[in-house]
Amino acid sequence: MKRRHWGVISSFVVFVLLPMIMIAYYLWVFASDQYASTVAFSVRTEETSSALELLGGITDLSGSSSSDTDILYEFLQSQKLVADIDDMIDLRAMWSKPENDPIFAFDTDGTIEDLVEHWNRFVHISYDDAAGLIEVRANAFDPADATLIAQTLYDQSTDMINGLSAIAREDAIRYAREELDAAVELLREARQQVTQFRNVNQLVDPSVDVSTQAGLMGSLEAQLAEALIELDMLPGNGPNDPRVSQAELRIEVIQRRIEEERAKLGGGGVDAGEAYANLLGEYERLVVDREFAEQRFASSQITYDAALAEARRQSRYLAAFVLPTTAESSRYPQRLTLLFIWSLFLALLWSICVLVLYAIKDRR
Repeated sequence: MKRRHWGVISSFVVFVLLPMIMIAYYLWVFASDQYASTVAFSVRTEETSSALELLGGITDLSGSSSSDTDILYEFLQSQKLVADIDDMIDLRAMWSKPENDPIFAFDTDGTIEDLVEHWNRFVHISYDDAAGLIEVRANAFDPADATLIAQTLYDQSTDMINGLSAIAREDAIRYAREELDAAVELLREARQQVTQFRNVNQLVDPSVDVSTQAGLMGSLEAQLAEALIELDMLPGNGPNDPRVSQAELRIEVIQRRIEEERAKLGGGGVDAGEAYANLLGEYERLVVDREFAEQRFASSQITYDAALAEARRQSRYLAAFVLPTTAESSRYPQRLTLLFIWSLFLALLWSICVLVLYAIKDRR
């Protein structure tokens, strides 16, 4: 044994064995037991089938939405979530219970950034991107605390996913409501215009008045024909015959009445006829506008009712296939695993240093 051999052995004892003993002493004497609670879930989305698919008997099963799961995965690591859960269940007090564990216990004077860092150490999130599954393991120094952390995390995740669904539903309802409001306003204006037309012109329905006038014209023309026949049937006693004078007067009155009625209908008297025809055309235009507004309102009402029916369904929801568990025994910290990892790391570091020193010595 040469002096350099003793130096190597001494360095191994100082830089490997002693740290291993100190680490083992800390893990088995000072490190507090930790209990874990596991919860696993995925985001599910209901696919809405079209009317043709429903009639054809084709329906879509609910599937996983990877984009929503990605959002949830980032949410689980956010400072906002950590701060909210800390306000609800006091994470600082839960993770600072061991007074003689400076490594694993949380310092109550730490900032929110320190709490987020401690969260990432005590809350382990596993995300299967292909299947869209998330598994969370929450550690604490008490099994009830671990279960409470996992349950609160699950509840907050559910609220977040429900919030995404509420935003999507509100958007769909808002668009349908805006269309319905526009249709209602259009129908209201169309009906007001019809009412205003009736009040101004003192007519309920010009088309009914035209039918009445047409019937009256037919009756007058029939009476005129009868009067002409009666005049033709009178014996020729000359113009001094009172019956002839009376028949001619009757025919004149009927003809004058026919001309007046025809003028109302547009058959004579340009100004009066055009005015009445314009009234009828204006009324028909208003009726067409009102019928169009009623059809648009009916269509918008159907769309709005469909949006409301869709909104009553929860299109996104959090499906838990493993509910928060409660530990019966402590599995953390994994003392043997930690001791082996640290020992391997120290041994590798010591070996590299020794090899470097020997290489330098050999070059000399």
